Amino acid sequence: MDNFVDDRDFKLLDNDKYTFFVLKKILGFDCKIKLSDHEKIIFCFSCEPFPVWIWTPDDATEDDYKKAYEIAKEYELLDGKHNFNVKYELAEYFISRAAKEGEDLGIVLNMFAYDCLNPIALTDEVDGSIYECTSDDLDELIEFEAMFHEETGVDKTDYEGYRKLAQEHIDEGNLYFWKNAEGKKIASCRFAPDGDMASIGLVYTLPEYRRKHYAEHLVYQVTRKAEAAGFVPMLYTNADYEASNACYEKIGYVLRGNLCSIGAV
Repeated sequence: MDNFVDDRDFKLLDNDKYTFFVLKKILGFDCKIKLSDHEKIIFCFSCEPFPVWIWTPDDATEDDYKKAYEIAKEYELLDGKHNFNVKYELAEYFISRAAKEGEDLGIVLNMFAYDCLNPIALTDEVDGSIYECTSDDLDELIEFEAMFHEETGVDKTDYEGYRKLAQEHIDEGNLYFWKNAEGKKIASCRFAPDGDMASIGLVYTLPEYRRKHYAEHLVYQVTRKAEAAGFVPMLYTNADYEASNACYEKIGYVLRGNLCSIGAV
């Protein structure tokens, strides 16, 4: 295994460009662990608190799965503190192998990957409008970052971590709130370009304003902004949240792939 990636790896990921969109993006940055044989395994761990990404092809063999497992073991990532984003076939191997070794691994999150080539205009109406986040909104954005990550359980960190993340998102741009008629920021959403695609994320609505279609309208508007900027909008969802998936499909998102996150159970 080499401790670098190159064009061979990015070409491999083109075969799973939806499900491994994030992996392709983080491979462009410095990572704590970055390994590849440029054919069957791409193994990447950026840093805490993020999950470990392991790519394997659809025709991967049990020997490939064994190799991936041994890498995780070698780097002491099978310690019950790390999650792994993988295809279901590799997940099954990890779970079965861990059980034989007296460890409990299981699926902690099922994920769908969608894209939206033809956004569908919404016919219902809500009060308020989209608002672009600026540096003046940092304190409120930190709160949204914390609420989103704590509620979803994904990439949880501390206050300073959320502050750093919020500042990075402001600096990158493309982050928006929905303000209601009273001017209160009640929902958030952003898009992050990479190549010809842009991932929609940080979709969060304050609990007391849910089921009133605010997030639906905000996601639609942000989707259109990503499209207008020349990108194909895509997003990951929790596959078990039927209501939110129905919302995205209503906007025009189409299911393109799935993967899962496994960890200690």
